[in-house]
Amino acid sequence: MSTKRKFVKAATPPNSDINVTPLVDVVLVLLIIFMVVTPLLEKDIEVRIPETEETPIEQMPQDNTQLIVKLDADGTYSINTEVVQKDEYVNKLRRMLTPKKKEDRIVFFVADDKANYGLLVAAFDGAKQAGAFVLGMATEDIPLAPAGAPVDPNAVPAPAPAPAP
Repeated sequence: MSTKRKFVKAATPPNSDINVTPLVDVVLVLLIIFMVVTPLLEKDIEVRIPETEETPIEQMPQDNTQLIVKLDADGTYSINTEVVQKDEYVNKLRRMLTPKKKEDRIVFFVADDKANYGLLVAAFDGAKQAGAFVLGMATEDIPLAPAGAPVDPNAVPAPAPAPAP
């Protein structure tokens, strides 16, 4: 028995064009998925921005008990204009915060624009370790009273920021 193979010749020549219909279907499905998922990916960080108030500099209260941590561009910490080594920072801040009541443990931070962000976060963490109750970020350099300057008893103290929940 001999079987001969028979080949069927196509009535039309093979089509070499790309069928884009499945490609368009896949792209539209992906577009819909991304349109639905993208709003869910956005995460909000709550930031409380203090209300601004125009106060002349000469009328600002000079409080010697106020703690201001300054971070310079070269990475040096200073607490109320006194330069502090990084390894002494937490202990010195703890000694300064311990005698205060919990609500009065407020530390303000002033960072140079070119300061390392990681060092600023480390300063925040160190202040929390030292017992700070409220951390505040100043956008402008806060003028300090010269050492030994009298505090004006009639001056109205600046409002303290509300503690974060």
